[in-house]
Amino acid sequence: MSLIKELVKKGLLKKEIATSLEFEVKATGKKEEELLLEKRLVSESLLFNLKAENLKIPLKEIEASEAPLETLELIPEETARHYNMIPLTKKDKVLEIGMVYPEDLKAQEALNFLARQGGFTYKVFLITPNTLNKFLKQYRTLKREVGRALEELETELEAARVEVRPRTVAEFERLAEEAPITKIVAVILRHAVEGDASDVHIEPTREKLKIRFRLLGFLHSSIFLPLRIHPAVVARVKILSNLKIDETRIPQDGRFSTKINGKDVDFRVSTLPTTLGEKVAIRVLDPAVGLKNFEELGLEGRNFKIMQEAIQKPYGMLLATGPTGCGKTTTLYAILRLLNNEGVNIVTLEDPVEYFIEGINQSQVKPEIGYNFSIGLRHILRQDPDIIMVGEIRDSDTAALATHAALTGHVVLSTIHTSNSLGVIPRLIDLGVQPYLIPSSLSVAIAQRLVRRLCDSCKKEKKPPEKIKDLILKEIAELPPDIQRDFKIPKTLKIWEAQGCKECGNSGFTGRIGLFEVLSMTEQLSEIILKEPSETKIFQEAKRQGMITMKQDGILKVLSGVTTIEEVLRVAEEK
Repeated sequence: MSLIKELVKKGLLKKEIATSLEFEVKATGKKEEELLLEKRLVSESLLFNLKAENLKIPLKEIEASEAPLETLELIPEETARHYNMIPLTKKDKVLEIGMVYPEDLKAQEALNFLARQGGFTYKVFLITPNTLNKFLKQYRTLKREVGRALEELETELEAARVEVRPRTVAEFERLAEEAPITKIVAVILRHAVEGDASDVHIEPTREKLKIRFRLLGFLHSSIFLPLRIHPAVVARVKILSNLKIDETRIPQDGRFSTKINGKDVDFRVSTLPTTLGEKVAIRVLDPAVGLKNFEELGLEGRNFKIMQEAIQKPYGMLLATGPTGCGKTTTLYAILRLLNNEGVNIVTLEDPVEYFIEGINQSQVKPEIGYNFSIGLRHILRQDPDIIMVGEIRDSDTAALATHAALTGHVVLSTIHTSNSLGVIPRLIDLGVQPYLIPSSLSVAIAQRLVRRLCDSCKKEKKPPEKIKDLILKEIAELPPDIQRDFKIPKTLKIWEAQGCKECGNSGFTGRIGLFEVLSMTEQLSEIILKEPSETKIFQEAKRQGMITMKQDGILKVLSGVTTIEEVLRVAEEK
């Protein structure tokens, strides 16, 4: 029986979704497992435990670090990647092979051939795609791969007796297209994607070329390269991004897309002239990481309920607020994906377009040719839209047009810069929106920050210090009555701290999650907006309607073991 049918039989998948999936399997040629995991319909663990039962093959859970390199080399990396199988360990002259698709006849044939060639016997185990990916990473490390490419470059330069620092555009292009340089850039990009980095920084220093990756919000130096290859590395990135290679005096912005480990990943590039040479910042736009659902974002309880109610309304503005890099756009994309269906016309105006979503009309502003948010929004309104997303409300024209669009029967999603959700209404008034228009046009204001999520494999329970305990109890005491009623305060308060293990790369954290406060429009808030729209009055109404502040949302996540108190205090502001 297929896994989709098995999930329906067990009541874990709706019949209509199963029918749609079966059609997609036939149309795309993708495997059931791929689609189920791509669409996040079931967890990997549940799916592969079910598959193990069906195939009567044991599911193997094993750490990638346990595989010696000589064992991995029994199956070449390209073969392992193509057939989704990996040598795990060798026990009593029997090689344990992990396979994601042991039922695949071609993979079975390839394994039989390798066993004959290598003179080994084997036993097959089922492994998850996640385990396979961890083992594939063991084949190579950033330093080893870049080191090999540098050796190749030295050999080629020596053979050709070429000046290492290019002087003309032609020399720039030729060196940037050399196999070792393209390999170095490709390796850096692949390691960024595999390591879940959000950004790559290529920075010249006085003596070295520094490569840094941003992981979970923090920059880490990953590798240092010879300074002499800096122009060629920058030129290679510029060639990929269609930027001017010979222009080094002014900043440039570009974008490119490439396949990494079988999936399309976009990269947004920005170059900046510095006193030591051009610095390059590359934003990694991996849809598998950046496109999330509400639960993954950290929206839960009251906040989740209000957001669900707001997106079901046929019109109104949903405004996300917070500093740069706090996940506002990710939240808006999550809403867009929920709203995206055949019956609606969704048009976005972004600066820039971060993720491409099938079925949505996405447009990028170009201020240099006069195509800005306000002009773009005027044109979008002539495109018969049902739902509009505007990257940012940053001027009075855009604010007025967005408000008008919400009043005339459109759902409008956008971001606005304020420190919290209470500041959204005063900010709209500052931008020239008449107070009497706000109650009819604004549905919700969402403020957010990002904190690092604790690794479930190694987080450690501890008793909070007296000062922290008092702070937690104070915040709990100020929670809305219904939240306090549902939240059982334990006699002995416990919090968690980061430790570090193989699963999280010894950082103690895996991924990030949002802290939210969601302010919804009510009759009482409408009266305040018309009479005295100050943050103080709005905060009084927010408390009355049961709004949870970002700090309170953080405290609840601390007590649930999702993050640490230090993370919450680092980002949540005092009211």
